[in-house]
Amino acid sequence: MNRDGAWILVTEWTQSDSLRKHMLAVEAGMRAYARRFGEDEEKWATVGVLHDFDYERYPDVAAEGHPVVGSRVLREMGWPDEIVRCILSHATDVTGVERRTLMEKALYAVDELTGLITAVTLVRPGKNIADVQVSSVKKKWKDRAFAAGVHREEIERAAADLGVPLDEHIGVVLAAMQEAAPALGLDGSAR
Repeated sequence: MNRDGAWILVTEWTQSDSLRKHMLAVEAGMRAYARRFGEDEEKWATVGVLHDFDYERYPDVAAEGHPVVGSRVLREMGWPDEIVRCILSHATDVTGVERRTLMEKALYAVDELTGLITAVTLVRPGKNIADVQVSSVKKKWKDRAFAAGVHREEIERAAADLGVPLDEHIGVVLAAMQEAAPALGLDGSAR
């Protein structure tokens, strides 16, 4: 029950390259926050990798969809309750599992933001995340038509709940994704 085992499960359940890259982006952000808070990096990374493993098969966020079905599978496989609970907490509206721990709050704060940062990167001419700055993300943040599916208010609340100012939160996740750029396909090679 570790990060490598999590990745094997992801590749069995998820064929979409973009969804796999999303999970890797969340893993990068979770690692960064684990380091920041002095927590278990491997555990937090594992949560980041696993959090959407069932989404392709069960895309409805519902009582019989994501992440409830995936959490059942994880429990049956013997994954620790702390990891399962964290995954359930990133969909509180459906699961009723409130975010209490730093790991749970971090997952919720990182998840949505990675999508916005990816979108900002992909509209840049070089498609290289190294060219993206916090100010680049903030500029697109204001344009509600850009990446309209990203719930900016949720990110703001999640960062506040985590105790990190929004600009700093964007910086933490952006830097983590920049470190993981080749694996995320955000190193300019997709041009």
